[in-house]
Amino acid sequence: MGIGKRLERDNTESKKENEKDSILVKAKYSLSDLIISSNTEANIFDFLSYKKHEKLIFNEWGLSQTHKHQRQTAINFYGSPGTGKTMAAHAIAMELGQPLIIVDYASLESKYVGETSKNITEIFKKAKENQSIIFFDEADAILSRRVTNMTHATDVSVNQTRSVLLTLMNDYDGLIIFTTNFIENYDPAFMRRILAHIEFELPDLLCRERLWKKYIPESLPTKVEIKKLAEISETLSGSDISNCVLKAAMSAARQNSESILIEHFEKSIKEVINSKNANNKSNTKIEKKSVSETYVESQIGKEKMMELKA
Repeated sequence: MGIGKRLERDNTESKKENEKDSILVKAKYSLSDLIISSNTEANIFDFLSYKKHEKLIFNEWGLSQTHKHQRQTAINFYGSPGTGKTMAAHAIAMELGQPLIIVDYASLESKYVGETSKNITEIFKKAKENQSIIFFDEADAILSRRVTNMTHATDVSVNQTRSVLLTLMNDYDGLIIFTTNFIENYDPAFMRRILAHIEFELPDLLCRERLWKKYIPESLPTKVEIKKLAEISETLSGSDISNCVLKAAMSAARQNSESILIEHFEKSIKEVINSKNANNKSNTKIEKKSVSETYVESQIGKEKMMELKA
């Protein structure tokens, strides 16, 4: 096989891989599907009001003069896992009538040093062409603090990627949605460029009642009071409650029970709480060995090092 043919094949395969890094999809959920605290809901509606009245705010009310460099819009949802952040991203897209480009950073991060920045640039280009919302789920993977003491050649690329993203955010006129369970890991430079940070709290008693009602179908054979379930599931998220209903049904079916009893629900709730507590107690420490920039340069070459720093 000639070099030209091989390069053509490699470029085609690379293009196909990049297309997998982001997926253009229609929103799956509406605002009516969200069961969240009144405070979180109010913040989302405030943001939607801003988006819908953007021309009024900037053009007629004059903020285009005083805030001309703040037309770029990014919003961040943060909080515990399973509290509705991803669902809210879909709901906003549906409300605004726009598709989503879902960015999977795990696959976006190229095995070739420096390629990730190019992939992100392509995503922003694709979003502009399709008038779509860019959605970074688990965004702390890309918005985390930049590396100051390089430990590997890829650390240089990581910093480069984040710098490219900051530039793209400044120049992008569309909406970007970030979600994270670990906002404390965000780089301050990204925090400043995000218009709104909305916290998704664990559901309160009223929310838990609504969640249990949502996930227990009318045909489910049970006489357990929803209020009782809400009272004994204080630390659970919406996703946890959904799992508890399924686990209770599985347990009852295995026991050939004619109905799902409170004992089945209590067992499933206890299992979920215990697993969450065990996860929170995990404090695995990872040893990080530092090497100098000179060493990195010796491994990848001076020309490649200068290219990455550019």
